[in-house]
Amino acid sequence: MKRLIFIAILVVFALSFVTTTSPAEAMTAKSAGKMMYTKPAVDLRMDMRKLWEDHITWTRCYIVSALADLQHAGPVAERLLRNQDDIGNAIKPYYGDDAGKKLAALLREHILIAAGIVKAAKANNKEEYDKGQKNWYANADDISAFLSNANPNWPKKALQDMLYKHLEYTTAEVASRLKKDWAADIEAYDKGHAHMLMFSDAVTEGIVKQFPKKFGK
Repeated sequence: MKRLIFIAILVVFALSFVTTTSPAEAMTAKSAGKMMYTKPAVDLRMDMRKLWEDHITWTRCYIVSALADLQHAGPVAERLLRNQDDIGNAIKPYYGDDAGKKLAALLREHILIAAGIVKAAKANNKEEYDKGQKNWYANADDISAFLSNANPNWPKKALQDMLYKHLEYTTAEVASRLKKDWAADIEAYDKGHAHMLMFSDAVTEGIVKQFPKKFGK
């Protein structure tokens, strides 16, 4: 009975967010038509989309594997963590090696905290779950501060809102799977996937605006 109550709380918390307009959507809509469509800019956009799509996809794979106690959960987690290094490496040409390593470390922390949250939710451990959520949002704040300090085209509040939305969609996936509400689970993933692509485009737009000479014809 306690497990059912805990899962219900998770579902109510998660689904209370998934119908609102994404800040990433508003941010990308604002810059629509202003994107530089030179080959270097388009190449960056596609590369970033692949990296952030890997982030959302391998997170999904880990959630499914961990909640079902599948044997490949470990290798999936390793692949997911490698993606965070790939994202860090992707910004090194613009912000340097130290910045790339810092971003990778923050994103690795993001993943490790998420793994703990999944474990706590599966075990119906509300204390550890709440602690994990608190740390997860604090990590999102750290990522937002780091990125906004690196690029004035990435406002801290907008980044926070976008990352919070990512956490909310991911939470909705976990909660829905625990409840075996497969329709809600799929919906949360689909929305989270689309949201992550918008976040990726916002990252690309900021880099192109900050370094226009690198993306000229």
